[in-house]
Amino acid sequence: MITQDRLKELLHYCPETGVFTWKSDKGTACKGSEAGCVRLFRRCGKSYRQISVHNRCYQAHRLAFLYMTGEFPEDQVDHIDGNGLNNIWTNLRPVTCGENHKNTRKNVRNISGVTGVAWAKARRKWYAYISVDSCNKHLGYFHDKEEAIAVRKAAEVLYGFHENHGTERPL
Repeated sequence: MITQDRLKELLHYCPETGVFTWKSDKGTACKGSEAGCVRLFRRCGKSYRQISVHNRCYQAHRLAFLYMTGEFPEDQVDHIDGNGLNNIWTNLRPVTCGENHKNTRKNVRNISGVTGVAWAKARRKWYAYISVDSCNKHLGYFHDKEEAIAVRKAAEVLYGFHENHGTERPL
């Protein structure tokens, strides 16, 4: 496991741009060149920058935490804007898995336009639901779509969801 001191010997991290650059020539990388490569994670459909140091791959957002704080985050790192390649320091926050799920983008298969609101064909009504701690909570059936949306948004506030949750954002 790399230490903060060793990381700072090898790489420079710019918190304003989120970019890591090499401090000296390394293999095919030249001093001053951007470190790492972009990798698509098919499971989640997101791309992240990975940096190889001493034959071990690290995600750049986790290295940013080590660089800035002296330690890796205990659990996960949330990219607040949902862009896994935006490693600007102010865009990163340490979170638990549950907290990270409270800042997910709108699902591409969503047809109502609002996360947690769907049309119940059999009842001919809109219904609202929310998932908290891997448990689905039914919020009710509604004749009016706007009422279902309002109930869902209130539940997001009640359960501490991030303001970006359910928005359309780049992968």
